[in-house]
Amino acid sequence: MTDILVTIREMVVGGKFKEIEKQVQQAVDSGTDLNRLINEALISAMDIVGKRFADGDIYVPEMLVSAKTMKQGLDIIKPLLKSGEAEHRGTIVMGTVKGDLHDIGKNLVTMMMEGAGFRIIDLGVDVKIEDLIDTVKKEEVDVLGLSALLTTTMPEMQNVIEALVEAGLRNQVKVIVGGAPIDQGFADKIGADGFGADAVEAVQLARELIVEK
Repeated sequence: MTDILVTIREMVVGGKFKEIEKQVQQAVDSGTDLNRLINEALISAMDIVGKRFADGDIYVPEMLVSAKTMKQGLDIIKPLLKSGEAEHRGTIVMGTVKGDLHDIGKNLVTMMMEGAGFRIIDLGVDVKIEDLIDTVKKEEVDVLGLSALLTTTMPEMQNVIEALVEAGLRNQVKVIVGGAPIDQGFADKIGADGFGADAVEAVQLARELIVEK
């Protein structure tokens, strides 16, 4: 790995968001391969961050800063990629279910997913079932990620899964769920394909489910 890729990877791991854009731009200007920049610097860095979080060496605030740093670097590279040039590991739709306006957890998962090389379609918060179904119909979606923080909105996750079944789309997409009140038992009860207790688990789960498809 070249020095500049190592430097960018260390910047992301260290959360150097004020310096990352200049460094990535220098790498681009020097002719560094864009896919190597994404895979060997940015994605590789977030793999390190995810492992440190899982090991208890860092916590959510540090992970958020690293994810923000990664995204700033990625935002410089994305416009330079020709359509279809970037290698992505699958398409994931993310959304907080209808009636719920909480998005901090969802946003962290989204950034971590993007940092892991997935193409992300973030539908935001208070997402209607119809919008989720339409997106699954229009896009080649591998995984649908549903988030909820309120216990009162948890049943909406089951409504989404039932709507996928009714639309004949359930076999086309894996459904993962998450949020503070959610656990594996609830995921099993509503027929979801998996539950992520945190952003790192969600990324690993998405990787495993896409391999299974």
